[in-house]
Amino acid sequence: MGVVLIAAGSFFAWRLWLSYQMTSASRSWPEIPCLIEASHIVSERPTPTSALAHEVKIRYRYEFGGVSRVSTRIRHVEAAPSAHLDKVQAVQQQFPPGTRQVCRVNPADPVDSVLLPGTRAALYSIWFPLLFVAGGVGMLVGIARRRNPSLPL
Repeated sequence: MGVVLIAAGSFFAWRLWLSYQMTSASRSWPEIPCLIEASHIVSERPTPTSALAHEVKIRYRYEFGGVSRVSTRIRHVEAAPSAHLDKVQAVQQQFPPGTRQVCRVNPADPVDSVLLPGTRAALYSIWFPLLFVAGGVGMLVGIARRRNPSLPL
């Protein structure tokens, strides 16, 4: 069980670290003017008995390196559809069609762009899976000490 906790905790800590690195990198990407071409809310039921789930769909155009490009990404990690229409409407209202906005473009891969750089929440949350790693290590140390009581702490 200790090994499973270490493996699972390490995997999720690694995923959070990757997410933090990705969003952190986008904060240093150049800001490029872009034009919001379309912005609307899509509402659907994931299952026949579930509540309506809402999400924002956006399309914007920007130019980088002399090439016109189109993207649909608001953030690196897109939010899951939400049952809270008011929250989805608040995001959609930030990007009305026909408005000029600023997007961030990855200079190494100009197809990669976002309207909003990600938050650092992944870094702030990394402690949680690390608790599982610590618990797994504690279990293994406890087993080793039980088998050989002369081991130091």
